[in-house]
Amino acid sequence: MPTTQIAVTAMVNGLAIGLLLFITAAGLSLIFGMMDVLNLAHGALFLTGAYLAWWIGGEQQTWPSLARAVVAVVVLGAAAGGLLSLLTAPLSRRSHLEQALLTLGIALVAADILSALFGDDVRATEPPAGLDGTVTIAGWSYPSYRLALVGIAALLAAAVYWTVERTSLGALFRATVSDRDMVATVGVDPRLVRGGVFVLGSVLATLAGLLGAPIYHARPGLDTTILVLALVVVVVGGLGSIRGPLIAALLFGQVESVGRAVLPGLASFLLFGTLAAVLVVRPRGLFTLAPGGRR
Repeated sequence: MPTTQIAVTAMVNGLAIGLLLFITAAGLSLIFGMMDVLNLAHGALFLTGAYLAWWIGGEQQTWPSLARAVVAVVVLGAAAGGLLSLLTAPLSRRSHLEQALLTLGIALVAADILSALFGDDVRATEPPAGLDGTVTIAGWSYPSYRLALVGIAALLAAAVYWTVERTSLGALFRATVSDRDMVATVGVDPRLVRGGVFVLGSVLATLAGLLGAPIYHARPGLDTTILVLALVVVVVGGLGSIRGPLIAALLFGQVESVGRAVLPGLASFLLFGTLAAVLVVRPRGLFTLAPGGRR
């Protein structure tokens, strides 16, 4: 394969991975940055979505099975978000260490349950007909599913950004953390807003797991890998911001993909080296917001 084609393919791969990573990290950024809750169970939600994709669709997805899987991950993600909101509510004004210990324990229990249900083997699933082949563009072949993933993830990213940054709902999210009493005086229950943020973040994580299943394949340990990457994106992008994690996810997607194509032995070093370089210049991240959504 020509060097130019390798580079272009790696860049498109990086775009797909970056957008997928953003969908995962956006929920973590919302919960941590706006609700001030450190949720280390986020990776387990991603893994659950990936396992559901395999369980419902098997090794070869069909369009009906994919539709059923989407409904399943949205419902399960919403239920998990509601449960996490209830479990972490008593710790909402406590230290992040206590929140981390609770959600880490939940993540470990969830990982054990998933291993008991699905075993320790890699559960690979392929996309449905029409997306399981390749597309030839200017004489270059590229997997159809990854191109479709770029489009789907871009639409989701735009929807999340618009909801949080441009609508009254996003303003309500930020206001709830900034002044819960004021929100309550206008007739809105802050507990419902908090639960809504958890539900949104959890649904995004399980949906990302579904979309990422044909690329990453469901397997034990994937939850930890995704959680670390999401935390890196959130830290670099800035807490409570949506634009920051989007830029950081796209950056790390390119570093990860191009690095593995050009310098496979140094890919991890390049990833975390970029993290260190950004934090040296911007210790609080690219677009950090104060609690409540204030810049």
